[in-house]
Amino acid sequence: MKLNCLIIDDEPSSQSVLKIFCDDVEFLNAVSICNNALEAISILNSQKDIDLLFLDINMPKLSGLEFYKSMQHPPDVIFTTAYSEFALEGFEVNAIDYLLKPFSFERFLAAANKALNKKKSENNSDDAILIKANKVLHKVHPDDILFVEAFGDYVKVHQEHSIITTNSTFTNILKLLPNQFVRCHKSFAVNLKKMNSLAGNVITIGDKTVPIGQTYKSDFLKSLN
Repeated sequence: MKLNCLIIDDEPSSQSVLKIFCDDVEFLNAVSICNNALEAISILNSQKDIDLLFLDINMPKLSGLEFYKSMQHPPDVIFTTAYSEFALEGFEVNAIDYLLKPFSFERFLAAANKALNKKKSENNSDDAILIKANKVLHKVHPDDILFVEAFGDYVKVHQEHSIITTNSTFTNILKLLPNQFVRCHKSFAVNLKKMNSLAGNVITIGDKTVPIGQTYKSDFLKSLN
């Protein structure tokens, strides 16, 4: 298992240390480095598979804590800062760990292992839902679903290599799904973790496209942040 990481820090020296440490840990993949929270927002909007943030607290314009608190569905976070007084507030937002600069590789690795163990625990939990189709109960994991489509008196649950068609209602299926599923149209709800791109009124997920209805567009765009 690999954790896709985003480094957010306004100090080049800290960026360099974090990148080197990430490269030295087999299960960490440093996807990008951002100089501030605004750059990070752009990356997080375009890439939905970020698992972990290495986030500096003391940054100009928007602090790391303010930025993290503003996100609706944030990735896990390890805060980094030179100021120990921020530690308590960092843990109040359920941070994985808090690294006080300058920190050693051993201390960094301990924090990274906490993040990995949390992710493994989440993946091992049985969060599957049961969907009845043609008198058969299908056990489906939400992360395997691309999007859900209302189709006349039926609902199509689109997975990467299969479609389950059920006579359950669209509303009932949505109630079963976690908040990573957001309605974008009267007949569609998409898994934000699987979304590749958004152009105009069309969402691309893998090799499939899903429309955005004008009624839902504003709320959908807010959910991306």
